[in-house]
Amino acid sequence: MADPAATLSRYFATLVYRAALQAGDATALIEDLTQAAISIGAEDKAGRAWSKANGYQGYTSYASLNDLPQRASAFADLKKHLDRHVGAFARDCGFDLGGRKLKLDSLWINILKPGGVHTGHIHPHSVISGTCYLVVPDGASALKLEDPRLAMMMAAPPRHPDAQADLQPFVYLAPKAGDVILWESWLRHEVTPNAARTDRLSLSFNYKWG
Repeated sequence: MADPAATLSRYFATLVYRAALQAGDATALIEDLTQAAISIGAEDKAGRAWSKANGYQGYTSYASLNDLPQRASAFADLKKHLDRHVGAFARDCGFDLGGRKLKLDSLWINILKPGGVHTGHIHPHSVISGTCYLVVPDGASALKLEDPRLAMMMAAPPRHPDAQADLQPFVYLAPKAGDVILWESWLRHEVTPNAARTDRLSLSFNYKWG
């Protein structure tokens, strides 16, 4: 800043939480989840039909299954991990939950084929959303996050490519297998084209209040 007496403040934070599954059985859990997801996807005719009808390049159980923790114990084990991570993120966000906890509302499988994308969207009626990554081959899609103010910037000039991340209109996160990434559900996001030669496999979820 040109004026040495001036101050610069930052307000209205957009928080994104990232952690790895840390339990001693994390590797085994990821393998169990992967095998369960592939098996369920192979049997879920309704999910495969929905994916084809809606242009999803691969398979998702988003519109067909809502009981994964009851279908395989690995999903129930994952829920315990997610509950802890979501609780920590809720505290980071300063939420006053009135003595109640955020609860898992939905959990679904995503198998994205090479070349597949998932266009920009938000998750209405939820508080925290996120993804746990199981298989992330070289060249796999990044998670693209959009500045929620973008539509209101109108005549703003572009940012320098080397401007710090919290000034950029988009942030790209390259996940690794075992990563858990959380964000507030109103944050618009998308999955960029899968440039890997094999499938990218993840589990997405929503938590609601009360």
